[in-house]
Amino acid sequence: MAIHLYERDLPDGLDLGPVVAVDTETMGLDPRRDRLCLVQLSAGDGNAHLVKIAKGQTEAPRLTALLADPGCEKLFHFARFDIAALYNAFGMVTRPVFCTKIAAKMVCTFTDRHGLKTLLHEIVGVDISKQQQSSDWGAPELSMAQKEYAASDVLHLHKLRDALEKRLIREDRLDLAQACFDFLPTRAQLDLLGWGEPNDIFHH
Repeated sequence: MAIHLYERDLPDGLDLGPVVAVDTETMGLDPRRDRLCLVQLSAGDGNAHLVKIAKGQTEAPRLTALLADPGCEKLFHFARFDIAALYNAFGMVTRPVFCTKIAAKMVCTFTDRHGLKTLLHEIVGVDISKQQQSSDWGAPELSMAQKEYAASDVLHLHKLRDALEKRLIREDRLDLAQACFDFLPTRAQLDLLGWGEPNDIFHH
């Protein structure tokens, strides 16, 4: 496994293929308030590419071109949050997407445990550490432990997506899942405008 760290944007000429796993690290859990600090990507080849986002940065041309590319599917776990964080930072909509959390909730209805660590262990057979989850992602320099944690969130998403997609097909829920994925950019923008919990317009 190789972890590549870049400042402010992806390098020119980097090709991550037609399906890219994506994750973000922020200063907190409110994308309206807590700034984007890091974007992680993987082509599913065992390598991770981390882009460190500077405080106040509003542009990352090569990164945002990839995230908005209609010919490249972006894999997330809990895409709703990441899409909102990316939109709040750069003003662009990430699509098309596949969310492994939504997929898992639609086909793993025998449990309420749909966190990435649990799903990777039970479906892919991989154990990842969540020890650095709440560390300081805005620090001037990231530790090796932080980089390894950030990489682990994207390195196995391709395998998880493939396994969940097979289950969605088997249970005749792939079209419904796709409709949910297509709605996620709108859901993220509603969150940014204040219509998340407890003001969700889809609640009674």
